[in-house]
Amino acid sequence: MTDVIIVESPAKAKTINKYLGNQFTVLASFGHVRDLPPKDGSVRPEENFAMDWQADERGTKQIKAIAQALKGAKNLYLATDPDREGEAISWHVRAMLEEKKLLKNINVERITFNEITKQAVQHAIKNPRQLDQPLIEAYLARRALDYLVGFTLSPVLWRKLPGSRSAGRVQSVALRLICEREAEIEIFQSKEYWTIGGTFLTPSNETFQAKLTHFNGKKLEQFDLNNETLAKEACSAVQQEQFSVHTVERKKTKRNPAPPFTTSTLQQESSKKLHMSAQNTMRTAQQLYEGIELDGETIGLITYMRTDGVQIANEAIHAIRDYINGHFGKAYLPNTARKYTSKAKNAQEAHEAIRPTNIDYTPDQVARYLSPDQKRLYELIWKRAVASQMQSAELDQVAVTLATLNKDHLFRATGSMVTFDGFLKLYTDTFEEHDKESSKQERFSMLPLMKENDPVKTQKILPEQHFTQPPPRYSEASLVKKMEELGIGRPSTYASILGVLRDRDYVTLENRYFVPQDRGRLVTAFLTSFFKRYVDVDFTANLEERLDDISDSKTNWKTVLQDFWNDFSKAVEQTKDLKISDVIDALDEDLGAHFFTPTKDGSDPRSCPACDDGKLHLKLGRYGAFIGCSNYPECQYTRKLTVDGGNNEEDDTLKDGVRILGNDPQTNEPVTIKRGPWGLYIQLGEADPEDKKKKPKRATIPPGMDGNTITFEQALGLLSLPRKLGEYPETGEKIEAGLGRFGPYIKMGSIFASLNKDENVLTVDLPRALEVIEKKMASIRNLGPHPKDNEPIFIRKGRFGFYIQHKKTVAPLPKGNDGNELTIEQAVALLEEKGKAPKAQKKRSTTKKASAKKTTTKKSDQKK
Repeated sequence: MTDVIIVESPAKAKTINKYLGNQFTVLASFGHVRDLPPKDGSVRPEENFAMDWQADERGTKQIKAIAQALKGAKNLYLATDPDREGEAISWHVRAMLEEKKLLKNINVERITFNEITKQAVQHAIKNPRQLDQPLIEAYLARRALDYLVGFTLSPVLWRKLPGSRSAGRVQSVALRLICEREAEIEIFQSKEYWTIGGTFLTPSNETFQAKLTHFNGKKLEQFDLNNETLAKEACSAVQQEQFSVHTVERKKTKRNPAPPFTTSTLQQESSKKLHMSAQNTMRTAQQLYEGIELDGETIGLITYMRTDGVQIANEAIHAIRDYINGHFGKAYLPNTARKYTSKAKNAQEAHEAIRPTNIDYTPDQVARYLSPDQKRLYELIWKRAVASQMQSAELDQVAVTLATLNKDHLFRATGSMVTFDGFLKLYTDTFEEHDKESSKQERFSMLPLMKENDPVKTQKILPEQHFTQPPPRYSEASLVKKMEELGIGRPSTYASILGVLRDRDYVTLENRYFVPQDRGRLVTAFLTSFFKRYVDVDFTANLEERLDDISDSKTNWKTVLQDFWNDFSKAVEQTKDLKISDVIDALDEDLGAHFFTPTKDGSDPRSCPACDDGKLHLKLGRYGAFIGCSNYPECQYTRKLTVDGGNNEEDDTLKDGVRILGNDPQTNEPVTIKRGPWGLYIQLGEADPEDKKKKPKRATIPPGMDGNTITFEQALGLLSLPRKLGEYPETGEKIEAGLGRFGPYIKMGSIFASLNKDENVLTVDLPRALEVIEKKMASIRNLGPHPKDNEPIFIRKGRFGFYIQHKKTVAPLPKGNDGNELTIEQAVALLEEKGKAPKAQKKRSTTKKASAKKTTTKKSDQKK
């Protein structure tokens, strides 16, 4: 008799199972076992926000497996993740089991652990609790809100703005941030300004640089020298003067280490330092959390990775301090442990920061067990956690002012030097992009020794031209940081929000920065014109605060929903009489400057090139927006909002539709990029005009990879697909990564499992492959070996229902039969009676039809 523990993922289940042995049965729920059906009426505001729940095939299967394991058990431990979403998954599991009356005489307990280690899991089992109802209600409120916004607002978009995909409560606000930043960049007008720099020589013949700060007794503002003439005049004036040291300011400063990672700061730092996307960062962190096999033992290497808390457990602090003392010495250990508190808006510090579960597992020790991404991310987490408890860095800062005799002209030189590296010995934070170089120079350059009244010799005075720069586009890191500062979204949602914006083609990532596409700008313009309140940052942040109040038992969740719905439903109701012409006028006014940019010759950018007096305007068609002439239908000139195919300048390098990348090192055949009717593709070699059956090898360019900038190495990698990743640990079967018509996939034998569209098939590793294979295998049942050849018989689900498969032979099951009660004998009988090997599709013969058509035509002609 064993007790049952439910976790979220099979990897987690496998790790915990090894810790607990035969006393427990550990099963995975594979995330949520049920959800709101994607149809109208799943949330009903008129019935006090009653909600319908529906389990999919996978959820139903997992509940059946749990029910089977509960036979004879006394305790059911719900051990899903220690956050709001994890609490909700446990609630769903319990609710489905209660509905089926499967919990009679079974004690249901909730347990959580912040790290997957044997000690943490055993401690959790000894200290169970009941499900947290306020956390569950906070989940219900968020889920209902997201459903109501999505299923109420999206249909309005589809009707009033053809071509748009969807709208979301937080997703649309994030999109607005990106679009508004792009609009700022487009209207930005660069301004010229000049600075004057000087190179000087000390009495001891050492050179240093300084910058002119005061000219003719006046402090220089940024645009005081706004052209070359003024700059040169200033240079000439100060060049004639004799300078000496006016003041020398010295001070010692300290630079403190940053706190350990939260979800947000991990995504930001991973993006800046490792160039990993938010989704890849969270996926890799999940793998480190769920467990890595080290010398035959599965160990969770990091604590739970969805958190906005920066504090860590006292035992972990003591362990880190012991490590610092032992490996760096007492000089690097502060007298007292550092305590951190979060500054993020609406931070819910229910969990620890992200840290190593055991500080003695150093990056070097575990590197050989990890994939490249796992190794880089673990090293980042480990170093940040250790550095957070190290001594501050100490710097000597010096500022020297040079002056003329009458003090009319002043130069200033600054410098600093690290006198004690402290935490910098282990970990250096990334600098902000805009002050990266200046920060480095100021922090790590020291001025020569000088004292007041020392004369200095002027070597050269040079003007330098500058132009003001527009605000930078958002990167994943800076957008996550902005959302956190504003209090919109939550740590667990950032990666999925950014993924949705890309999947909807509302934005693209170019050189790691978000660029809004016209589809995204149209959606934002529509929402800000007709639903401004619901894409307002302050409104969304205030709503987040109210949702957090639910989890703190400060407010009733249905009151929050009712207050939102009262105003939101009225706003939607007002759009029923909204005419398409009103939408066009609003979008045309809002986005006119974007689509009709000023021309170089000063002519009207809206003038129609096809007629004399027509004006171009934004128009909406069945398939989305386009530019059309006001004289329609007399003038039928139209053009797309943007030109398909990405970077047109790069595309010009395609000579006669072909670009040569190089020669394959094995065959010496050319590797080329070619343009076909459906876009760019890769080809190895050329077709043989004498042998039409022999065709050159070709490879599709996957979504997310720009065919105009693809490298030779990437092209070879795509041509070599599928590539072997390794073998399945339990059976030794080969696991491969490939690219099919529906995107990247993983293959093991007859099992195919899809990867996410944004995943790179050339870099995906074995741990990720095992993850998707195991998830896919959970939806395939192995009935057992066929008595004739011992090859497995599988039960699968296809487009038209469940079927049995034995090698290449398939037999459909009757409608409504999912095969749960099917025996081996019955399966063999069905295969023999109804089974048939799939046949190659015969080519249609068009000759007879064509002949018949010609004959008919001739007869009709004769009648005429």
